[in-house]
Amino acid sequence: MSAVEEALRLPPPRRVALGWAFVERQTNLWKRYWLWEVVWVVYGVVNTLAITFIAKEAALSGAVRAGQISRLTLFLLIGTLVWAYLSAVLDDMSLVITWERWEGTIEHTLMAPVPRAVHLLGMSAFGVIHATLRTLLILACSLPFFHVSWAHASWAAATALIAAGSVSLVGLGILTGILPMLYPERGEQMSFMVQAAVLLISGVYYSVDVLPGWLQTLARLSPATYVLRGIRSALIDGHGLPAQVWTLPILAVFGAVTVPLSLWAFSAAERWAKRTGRLKRQG
Repeated sequence: MSAVEEALRLPPPRRVALGWAFVERQTNLWKRYWLWEVVWVVYGVVNTLAITFIAKEAALSGAVRAGQISRLTLFLLIGTLVWAYLSAVLDDMSLVITWERWEGTIEHTLMAPVPRAVHLLGMSAFGVIHATLRTLLILACSLPFFHVSWAHASWAAATALIAAGSVSLVGLGILTGILPMLYPERGEQMSFMVQAAVLLISGVYYSVDVLPGWLQTLARLSPATYVLRGIRSALIDGHGLPAQVWTLPILAVFGAVTVPLSLWAFSAAERWAKRTGRLKRQG
C-alpha cells in the first residue's frame, strides 16, 4: 500500500487532525529555539538589504538609466524575498529527518500509527506557514530602506503563484529530505547543495536569460524559475491572473508530479534505511 493510499483510508477530519499535530509540534520546537529564528530573520534582512542596495549602487555609477532604477530595485527585492520564502520551505522539509535525530524522537515518530503522507504533509504545512511569517517579517524590516511603488502590482496573481509554487517546492523539499535519511554523515550537506543548485539556475538575482544555454535548459526544470518569473511579472508589470495562463498550469503540473513521487520515494527510502540500520545513525 502506498503512502497516499494509506492516508486516504483515514476519515478527512482524522487526517487533518493528525497533520495539524505536526504543525503544533514544530511550532513548539521553534519556540524552544527562538534565538535561531532571530538569527535567520536578521540574516534574511541583511541579505535582502545587501542585494537590493546593488540597485542604488548601479544608479550612482550611472550603469542604469534613471527610469530603470525603481524597476531594478523591485527586481532584486522581489528576488531576495521570494528566495527567503522558498529556501525556508526547502529548509524545513529537507531537515524533516534531521530534526528527529536531533530531538531523539525518530523511533517514536516513524513508529507512530500515522500514515507517512499525513506526517510529511503536516510538516509541509508548517513549512509554508513558517516561511510566510518569516518572509513577511523580513519584508517589513527591509521596506523602510527603499522607495518602491506597488501601484501596478497584481496581488491576486502573486498569491496564486506562491500557492501553486509552494506545492511544487514541497515535493522537492520532501525529496531532499531523503538525503539525510540515506546518508546520515553527509545527507544534510547534500540537501544544501540541492538548494544551491536551485538558487543558481532559477533567476533569483538575475534573469535566467544571462545564463549559459545548458544552464537555461536546467532552469526550465526548476519550479522556482516559474515562481520568480510569474511573481515579478505580477508585481512589477501588473500582469494579473489571465496573464499567468501558462505559468500557473506549469506549476500545477510540477506539484501534481513531484508531491506523489516524493511521498513514494520517501516511503521507499524509509523502508531501505530501516533494513540497513541507517535510520537511527547520527551523522
